[in-house]
Amino acid sequence: MEYKGYLGSVNYNDEDKIFYGKVEYIRSLISYEGHDVESLQNSFFEAVDDYLEIAHSQNIEPEKPFKSSFDFFAI
Repeated sequence: MEYKGYLGSVNYNDEDKIFYGKVEYIRSLISYEGHDVESLQNSFFEAVDDYLEIAHSQNIEPEKPFKSSFDFFAI
């Protein structure tokens, strides 16, 4: 999933019957969960929005997702 430049993973726990994920390629741990695809996506959007709001309110620059290792070799 992608939202505002952030990428989110999608996983499923069969035992708990829940979808879950985390924002990828940043150091901060931002996780979310939902019972179906729609609620997972909404939870992801809310998690990113909350992260950006907290960073703004604390006058901190939010992390940008890391680029792939291939980007380091671009000329």
